[in-house]
Amino acid sequence: MPFRGVDYYAIDSLLSEEERLVRDTFRRFVDEEVMPIIAGHFRDGTFPKHLIQRLGALGALGPSLQGYGCAGLGPVAYGLIMQELERGDSGVRSFASVQGSLAMYPIHTFGTEEQKRKYLPKMAAGELVGCFGLTEPDFGSNPQGMRTTARRVGQGWVLNGEKRWITNGGIADLAVVWARADEGAGSPRIRGFVVERGAKGFSTRDIHGKFSLRASVTSELVFEDCQVPESALLPGTDGLKSALQVLDQARFGISFGVVGAAMACYEEALSYAKERVQFSRPIAGYQLVQAKLVDMLEKITNAQLLAWRLGRLKEAGQARAQQTSLAKRHNVRIALEVARTARDVLGANGVTDEYQAGRHMCNLESVFTYEGTDHIHTLVLGQDITGLNAFT
Repeated sequence: MPFRGVDYYAIDSLLSEEERLVRDTFRRFVDEEVMPIIAGHFRDGTFPKHLIQRLGALGALGPSLQGYGCAGLGPVAYGLIMQELERGDSGVRSFASVQGSLAMYPIHTFGTEEQKRKYLPKMAAGELVGCFGLTEPDFGSNPQGMRTTARRVGQGWVLNGEKRWITNGGIADLAVVWARADEGAGSPRIRGFVVERGAKGFSTRDIHGKFSLRASVTSELVFEDCQVPESALLPGTDGLKSALQVLDQARFGISFGVVGAAMACYEEALSYAKERVQFSRPIAGYQLVQAKLVDMLEKITNAQLLAWRLGRLKEAGQARAQQTSLAKRHNVRIALEVARTARDVLGANGVTDEYQAGRHMCNLESVFTYEGTDHIHTLVLGQDITGLNAFT
């Protein structure tokens, strides 16, 4: 049965015709091409690579970027794409988020015209896959402490270090890597580099045994005297602020994406509760179950409105990074709570992959942590409202 969506507050009426068309296009794509295969990929721990060029053909890769084969959509339309993809699975949305926001966006924003022409059209089409190398084994929430270095040697650079928990790493054709660059004058500053697969000294190792994001490739990137040319440097990058600017793009997409996962869980729990009979009537007729369903609906509606408003602020050029932090923090929290409640409504059936709730619940545990943990976003907001830094 086609997914109808959850729209208790007539939020559809707040969307433009183009935004609804984009949303409906990806809703059909997820219904027809993601849902039939995603449980099997999650079970097997594999990413559905055959979807990559389909995502490119539909305009899901770098959809908010202008030119170079990108769709040039507005923020809300982009967010709705992420919503529908995550309704299918967080691993599918993570692929698109990393490709568009964490790999294509920094090339588009900080790269040379030559770099943009070389990489972006093929990335938009899904012909080249990118990843984003910032997190390190010992430095996740504190990227300022990164140990990866870039040393200028002759007409190029030599990179040394290791990145971990990198989505798309094992299948990526290129990595946007952040390193402390010694440019021979003053203290090293953090810069971004495009490192192509096949560069001498660059290797990847996939991380296995995950309970979460199983339909996603998660890897380590290793740089051992990795040699790259001068043209690998993204010249517009200037310190950690550039990397954080990139992350803000991905967090925006997440704030919409997780609403899709929550809607999938709610719809599944509601349908199940209407059909599951205990003590001679459907469990949806019992007060405790109705209370759970209402709580899920309330959380989803709050999250939809928060994401929509953030999108409109971004569209007007008025969104602040702290507002993105609030949306990411709140919406991931509610999505995880909805998934857990849906699993509860499903009872023992909720722990089998015949149903979606358990898969979404496990995936959202990772989304709760990545792109800034819940705790870090709490401190970002605390500093913004008090003016006092509680990070250290």
